[in-house]
Amino acid sequence: MKGLILALVLTLVGGQKQDLEPIFHTGKTYLYGYESFTWHGLPSRGLAMAGVRLTCKLEISRVSRSDHLLQIRSPKLEEYNGFWPMDPFTPSLRLTETITACFSQAFKFEYTEGRVGSVFAPEDCPILCTNLVRGILNMMQITIKKSQNVYELQEAGIEGICQTRYVIQDDSKNNRATISKSKDLMDCQEKAVKNMGMAYIRPCPTCPLKVRNIKGTVTFTYKMKYDDSRTLMTSATSEQVYQISPFNEPNGAAVMEARQELSLVDIKRTPISAPKTQLQNQGSLRYRFSGELLQMPIPLIRIKNPDLQLTETLRQLVQNNKEGATKEASTKFLQMVQLFRIVTLEQIESLWMQFANDLPYRDWFLSAICAAGATDTFRFLKQKIHDEKLNIWEAAATLPLAFHFVTANKQTLEVASTFLTCPQIQKAPILRIIVYLGYGSMVNKYCAQTSLCPNELLQPLHDLATEATSKGDAKDMALALKAIGNAGDPASIKRILKFLPTFSPAAASLPKRIHTDAVLALRKIARKDPVKVREISLQVFMDNTLAPNVRMVACVVLFETKPALPTVTAMASSLLTEPSLQVASFTYSHMKALAVGRIPQLYNLSAACNIAIKLLSPRLDRLSYRYSKVIHLGIYSSEYQAGAIWRLYLMNGPSTMFPPDIITKVRAYYANTAADIIEVALRSQSLTKLIRKQNIPFAEYDTYKTLKELGKMLLGWKELPPEDPLVSAYIKVLGQEIAFVDIDKETIQQTMTSLTGSSNWQPVVKKVVEEVHRGISGQWTLPVMVGELRHIVPTVVGMPLELSLCGATLAQAAADVDIQISPPLSDNFRPSQLLETNTDIHADIKPKAYFHMIAMMGINTQYFQSGLEFHAEFSANTTMKFDARINMKEKNLKIETPPCRQEVELTAVRSEVYAISRNMEEVDSEKKSQLLPSGEVPSVSDQLFQPSERSSKPGSWKQSNIPSVILKGYQQGSEEAHQHSVGGRFYARIFCRKFESFGCSACLSLKSRNSAFLRNTYLHKLVGELEAKIVLKPVHTDADIDKIHLEIQAGSKAASKIIDVASSGSKEKDETSLYEDIQAKLKKILGIENVFKVTNKTKHHRRRTHRTDKTAVTDLWAEPSATPLSSSSSSSAASSADGKEPGNKHRKEEIHQSRKKRGSSGSSSSSSVSSASSKICSSSSGDHSGDRHCSGDSEYANPQANLPVYQFWFKPTDEQDPGREVLNSSISSFSSSASDEGISGAISQPKFLGDSKPPILVAVLRAIHRKDQSTGLQLVLYTDTQPTRSRIQMFVSSITGSSRWKLCADASVINSHEVLASLKWGIDCQDYQIAAQIATGQFAAYPAMQMKLKWTKVSSVVRTTSRWFYSFLPEAAYVLGYSQRQQRGPSHQATLVMALTSPRTCDVVLKLPELTIYDTAVRLPLQFSSSPGTPISALPSTDQNVFFQATLSIIENFKARCSVFQSTITTFNGVEFNYSMPANCYHVLVQDCSPELKFLVMMKRLEESADLTAINVRLASHEVDMYVSNGLIQLKINGVQAPTDVPYTSNSDASMLISSEKEGLSLKAPDYGIDKLYYDGHRLEIQVAFWMAGKTCGICGKYDAEKKREYQMPSGYLAKDAVSFGQSWIISEDPCAGACKLQRKFVKIEKPVAFEKKAAKCFSVEPVLRCAEGCSATRTVPVSAGFHCVPADSALSLEGQIRLDQKSEDIVSRVSAHTGCSCQQQSCPP
Repeated sequence: MKGLILALVLTLVGGQKQDLEPIFHTGKTYLYGYESFTWHGLPSRGLAMAGVRLTCKLEISRVSRSDHLLQIRSPKLEEYNGFWPMDPFTPSLRLTETITACFSQAFKFEYTEGRVGSVFAPEDCPILCTNLVRGILNMMQITIKKSQNVYELQEAGIEGICQTRYVIQDDSKNNRATISKSKDLMDCQEKAVKNMGMAYIRPCPTCPLKVRNIKGTVTFTYKMKYDDSRTLMTSATSEQVYQISPFNEPNGAAVMEARQELSLVDIKRTPISAPKTQLQNQGSLRYRFSGELLQMPIPLIRIKNPDLQLTETLRQLVQNNKEGATKEASTKFLQMVQLFRIVTLEQIESLWMQFANDLPYRDWFLSAICAAGATDTFRFLKQKIHDEKLNIWEAAATLPLAFHFVTANKQTLEVASTFLTCPQIQKAPILRIIVYLGYGSMVNKYCAQTSLCPNELLQPLHDLATEATSKGDAKDMALALKAIGNAGDPASIKRILKFLPTFSPAAASLPKRIHTDAVLALRKIARKDPVKVREISLQVFMDNTLAPNVRMVACVVLFETKPALPTVTAMASSLLTEPSLQVASFTYSHMKALAVGRIPQLYNLSAACNIAIKLLSPRLDRLSYRYSKVIHLGIYSSEYQAGAIWRLYLMNGPSTMFPPDIITKVRAYYANTAADIIEVALRSQSLTKLIRKQNIPFAEYDTYKTLKELGKMLLGWKELPPEDPLVSAYIKVLGQEIAFVDIDKETIQQTMTSLTGSSNWQPVVKKVVEEVHRGISGQWTLPVMVGELRHIVPTVVGMPLELSLCGATLAQAAADVDIQISPPLSDNFRPSQLLETNTDIHADIKPKAYFHMIAMMGINTQYFQSGLEFHAEFSANTTMKFDARINMKEKNLKIETPPCRQEVELTAVRSEVYAISRNMEEVDSEKKSQLLPSGEVPSVSDQLFQPSERSSKPGSWKQSNIPSVILKGYQQGSEEAHQHSVGGRFYARIFCRKFESFGCSACLSLKSRNSAFLRNTYLHKLVGELEAKIVLKPVHTDADIDKIHLEIQAGSKAASKIIDVASSGSKEKDETSLYEDIQAKLKKILGIENVFKVTNKTKHHRRRTHRTDKTAVTDLWAEPSATPLSSSSSSSAASSADGKEPGNKHRKEEIHQSRKKRGSSGSSSSSSVSSASSKICSSSSGDHSGDRHCSGDSEYANPQANLPVYQFWFKPTDEQDPGREVLNSSISSFSSSASDEGISGAISQPKFLGDSKPPILVAVLRAIHRKDQSTGLQLVLYTDTQPTRSRIQMFVSSITGSSRWKLCADASVINSHEVLASLKWGIDCQDYQIAAQIATGQFAAYPAMQMKLKWTKVSSVVRTTSRWFYSFLPEAAYVLGYSQRQQRGPSHQATLVMALTSPRTCDVVLKLPELTIYDTAVRLPLQFSSSPGTPISALPSTDQNVFFQATLSIIENFKARCSVFQSTITTFNGVEFNYSMPANCYHVLVQDCSPELKFLVMMKRLEESADLTAINVRLASHEVDMYVSNGLIQLKINGVQAPTDVPYTSNSDASMLISSEKEGLSLKAPDYGIDKLYYDGHRLEIQVAFWMAGKTCGICGKYDAEKKREYQMPSGYLAKDAVSFGQSWIISEDPCAGACKLQRKFVKIEKPVAFEKKAAKCFSVEPVLRCAEGCSATRTVPVSAGFHCVPADSALSLEGQIRLDQKSEDIVSRVSAHTGCSCQQQSCPP
């Protein structure tokens, strides 16, 4: 029995899996060899890299069940910097000694069943050494599952708790096992990571993980040996890889690789001696970031005496700044920032006492204090402001930077709260704003690190909001809301809701801008609680009682919460019944902008918006500029996972013609993050008051009192609330509002008073002039740390891997400006005196700007640095030294400046990448290697095969599409200028332009040495050295240049300044010479005789050709007025000469990106045929539809139906048949003889305007030599303006005697529909020529405009620019949705045609030599009035310039008109309805409803005729009556008959003019807001000023563009129909005294009514027109009215005093309204 039991036990034991957790036995010491290696570089072979290797011996001994000791022996630290594997490791002896010291004592750690617990280290052990120990112990972390060989679990390690996969291979025969584990370092919980400067960069939690630009993994391999008593770890290796791809390129990534090797050497029985000192618990295996100073990514500093080092660094800074060593200065400045982070407050105070009074030192000191962001520096800044040691401008400049860079913790927040109560800040409004906004930003940064924000941090902001509300202080309310918005915490939502009328009725009385600020305060809160903010903003958006601008802002906030499809479709559904077109237009355009987005973070929202806009009416897309819009531009590369968007929110209001609220923002996207770069907003209110005539006492006039009384007669009418002029603006950087300003009239007056002691603006101007007169002298320096972004993660070896970006900018300016004004300003100064003064200016200004950015990837500790370092620099430097004399009276300006005497680098951009190795013990011996070797390229055998990418490059196909005229002569010169080294690593090119006349040359130098030859990625292109700079160099000339002189003379003395090239030296004509003497020599002086000789020959030849053959190609470069460049014959000839037929041959090559359906009317048709056709086309004189009939091919029988838009011909106005009709009088003017008269008139013009006109302006730029010689250029400008045509000529010529180079420009308005221009330059203006033409005409039966450009020969610069433009054009057209067609056209011509197909759409066709781009129904931002079928006789004559008419057409769109003709009424908003006015009853047609109550226009229909009307106008103290009597127009002013044939003008403060016009009278009172009123007895037209928008009321409407709310009654209630609306504006009269017997009364439905299934009686909520008491109705009209219903037994009755207009509307019913009365039984008092 015992034997059986023993056998069973042995069987069970043998079936169990061996325990594989390593075990260290008590009393034994295990000796291991350890080696770790970390290197950084690019994976391509042959590039430099940097690394660190640590080797040592480990002794491990077990002292208790779980406690173990670790002793590190013989550590050795080596640095690597060079090219692997040629260069060796370099021992770092001193650093090894430092590490040996901290490893001198043993470490203790807990170890149980393969898992490491707490780590114990000596108290004084540096954190770096403790982390190195963690790296060693991390290799021993093993989690074994006895039942599985392959499994996954969450395992703790040095990098945190990460997803780990195990694979166990058990070799039981040999008692060995291999354990492999791997970790995805991107899938970790409680990850050990440190971020700095990234509080405002938002991650995307919903983005896929593959988007990450940083990827990391680590693998471990263990060799285990076991027997019955133990399991021994014989070796362990680990390999960790981090791949950083800045541009998300698979082959463009930098790599950090870390390796560890642990191997068993021996087992001894000698235990490790116990530590001599007490060990401190350092926590778990998780990497611990140091609580001490984090080393910035700059060269290491050995910190011994930081205050002394700061003093020395500051002195070096100022010295380097004087010497112009900007790069050294930026590095020293960053070192100074780092030193300020560790000095104490007492040391800072001592330094301040030493340097505060020295201005250069003071600027550097304050800038570094702001950038340091430490608690002591923050406290120091607050103390200096409290002690008033900083002036207001210094404080305003330093506070935003200090709040931005300060580290948000409990200590700094406590200091920040004291800023809020500082008296010196409280009394300075600008500082108070900055501090509150900065405090809100600090709270946001602090609370971003915690799940719950402490209430005590938000309390100061909440208290400010409460106090502002109790005092009614709107400015403090705005400040509190903006600060709360910066904080962005959900705990503030309840405070914000108190400022929104939707949730707090008491907030309805607050200004609208406070409502807007309250909604905007929710934007940042949405990032933490999007659901709650979405609910609030949706309710605000749906609240129709709020102002449109508030609701539009709510729309912006709502979309920033990224709503799902149900919410978006709910918004779209609400727009179908939205009463405010402003809100509907804004929301629709916002949805459209989001629908086209390609940002991954907005994919779901874009898809939802795409669906939603399909539910909406396309009419919203056709709304004009008058309505609010969202303009969106975005670019995003899915390949590189980067992009940016720009949005412009234009929020218009009912009382403005232009958007009063404008918000623009730029947001950047990178990988799975987003950041708001900048946002600027501008808000305006009632600014039109500032441009109107001021100080008119409207309230004192009779009209004001009359309108006040009238308001009592119109039930519920109230004047609009007053609005004071206001301009408000704010700016946000990185999503944080840093400043805002509210400028109102009071603020401006306070500013003027503080400057001059007077609120008058003239003393302000005088004081500014006096300050300028004193001159400006000084030197200014502004150093600023732009940013510091750092991302730090641990490596397996225990060293930190850092990705950092740090930048500093330095702006300098030295100026010495002396200004003298003569004669001196008098005591009674007037600004007009400045027009009669002479001003002498002596200036020496030297501005300089420098920007330095450092990016690092590698190990960055306070002991050593190793990794890749990228430096980028930008510098701009110039010197402006000149003497100027300005003579305003003589219209003369003279400027003298010294020539270029030494080489000056104007601007430069440089970048370089190094592999660096530094250590604290050897600060002065840093190792730095350029990534590219300086020798030969590595052997071909060492390089991977790279397939050719030339054929696959996007856009490479474009090379074949570029016209030969552009490419010719360009490629060859380009190749010769390139210089390449072996392998294509080096590129250098220099472009220089010499200006020998001025003794200088400008050079653009480009140099590049990169590794793109290894892998063609952006990262490899950056790796190396890049340089681009512009340099100004002196050029040696025969005669030394003394100075450069510029003189500009305008007016009558311009001709006297023209320099005679033939005369000796630089003598000018005597200023007293007569113009006739100069005129005789002018052509010779300008050297333009040869120019016009060539033109004359060309002209005669052209005339002969024109007579013999109409289709011959005319000379392009003849005089512009001789022959139109747009003739169809010449275009046909050019096309025919090309020998191509693109019409059918290339039909299949069309590219339709987003072809829009063409919406032409049925009567419209083509006016021409394709250029490919040679058929004869003619027009029938009797056909007025615009059809063009072609013989030959039936395919073109109906050209409108078959021909695409690009095959139509443009027909100029001159060639059109006089009997044809055209469509648009505002764009084109036609005449039967316009063509012949225009051409003949142009030919008769003088060729050279100087033959009949003096020059209006002469400018001479010359270099004056010491030998009394001059070289340079002169410009002469002539103009000739006539009523029907005008011309301008400009000549630029060299004043050097031997040079014949000239530039000639000529532009002419030939007639009312054609403009020609030409530009010629070269020898006598004959080398290069370009001509342009703008003409109007017809294109496919539509009025059109054509712009044509022709060239014969152009310079290489123009060819290069054209080639660049041509390469981008197809892509741009594709993005914009235009169609493209590859077809050959004239090789030296480009044509753009725009045809107006409707008032808001046009067709566009752009024809280039080998490409045609076109589209139809392109939306126009403005409406052009169009009248189809308008006969030619009704069109304006050709004397009226069509281009001027087009401008007037645009201006007319800004004006509002109301007209009444018979029973048809058209309101200011363009709504037309029919309403028959009851006779003898005055209606309020239009009145001023603003608080000023400036005017009133009433109208009534006369009883004797339904077509005749009478009007009554109230203006100031004038009452004007216009009516018809005996068939004649009569006029009464204040009851007195006035003649109609003599104009009447008022003598009051505001002007008024009444005069006869056509068949009636016109009244103009622009100061009152009436631009024009016209009345002829039958028709009335009123045009009001644009600044009256939203301020009118009456039958003509509110002029607010809200067409859906047009039928608004005096009470604000929307009428159910036009009749109810019109009757609501009837002025009730006393039935016994007036002719109108109608009154508005509440009525009751007489028939039984069932409401809610009960008997009820219903009363109207709006009065209905009824005859007066004692009168009976003779005429009635049915109207719809709303009724309030109550139970039938209710006591409510019409006789009660209850206000029925305040009751709810329950039902709508039709009732009869009286329109005619008979009053035979009326009883009136005697």
